[in-house]
Amino acid sequence: MLRRGSHEFTFQGTVSRRSAEGEGDYGEYDVNLTRPFRLPGKAALDRKAGELGVEVAHNLMEDMRHQTALAFSDAWHDWLVASAQHRTDLDSVASLAQDRTAVRRRAELRDAALLEVDQTDAALAQAEAQAAASRASRDEARVRLAAGFPTISLPQEAPAPASPELPPEGLDRLRDLVIERSHEIRASEREAQRLGVVARRASADRIADPSLGVRVFSERGGLEKGVGLVGSIPLGGGYRRAARDQATAQASAAEQELARVRRDIEVTAAADVSNIRARQSLWQSMQAAAASAETAAARTRRGYELGQIDLSESLLARRQANDARRQEIEARGNLLRAILKLQIDAHSVWTSQEDHRD
Repeated sequence: MLRRGSHEFTFQGTVSRRSAEGEGDYGEYDVNLTRPFRLPGKAALDRKAGELGVEVAHNLMEDMRHQTALAFSDAWHDWLVASAQHRTDLDSVASLAQDRTAVRRRAELRDAALLEVDQTDAALAQAEAQAAASRASRDEARVRLAAGFPTISLPQEAPAPASPELPPEGLDRLRDLVIERSHEIRASEREAQRLGVVARRASADRIADPSLGVRVFSERGGLEKGVGLVGSIPLGGGYRRAARDQATAQASAAEQELARVRRDIEVTAAADVSNIRARQSLWQSMQAAAASAETAAARTRRGYELGQIDLSESLLARRQANDARRQEIEARGNLLRAILKLQIDAHSVWTSQEDHRD
């Protein structure tokens, strides 16, 4: 539209009948065909503003693709973590069910007190309740994922969260790429440039575009006929000056917005890297804690079987081990989520073919 311009032909015509005393009536007509013309330099500014506007729209589209990728990553990892925790809870239920069977058998043989039966029943009921809650979380996460991204074919069961590995490019390099490849920054840059061009166009428009055309007329019933050229030009005033001032102010505001967007992206990039390092340390600690809790649970179970440890201590150690496994799964999922977020922000994964590449 800006390349073509809004200057179009205007047709104007008049048909009238004149009465001259002593002469009679005459049919007359007057026809004008005019068109405004952009002064030199204005068309180039319009074309440049249009091209920049298309670039702004393209970058906003790519940024929406980027935001959609982040949304998918969050929904995917929610399902991944919830499914892994549910599997852990099911393992705990199965183990406690075996213990309950063994304790009941021992109670029948009067080798265990009824209190121990009640303790295993309570522990199993708690484990089943937790498994039911984690199943609900898993199902909800899958429904949200499927509803948000209906065209993606999901497996029936979520895969187990992988062991996190840092990207081969290095965190600092990816942090720099987040800034270099940001479509949001590019959109703001192009918008600032576009509004700068619009401001120059508004300044140039203080001298209005002239209109030129052809006039054909017939008077006194055709006794007088003629063809001529017509021209007009608006006389600029306060409105055009105010329009220029407005466009200049908008261009200045766009420069400030660009600076804000750049700072926000730099903060996002730094936060991505910091988040990965913090979550990696947390996951390593939780991994060690889960392994220790698992070892302690195995030892207390063996101690109970040998009659050296009370059942309550064994059940407590089992519950702590399960809680530690759940926390390790959540820490692992959060680290995987953080790593993928940095890669998405850096446009190193899930990118369109038009993205920048090394």
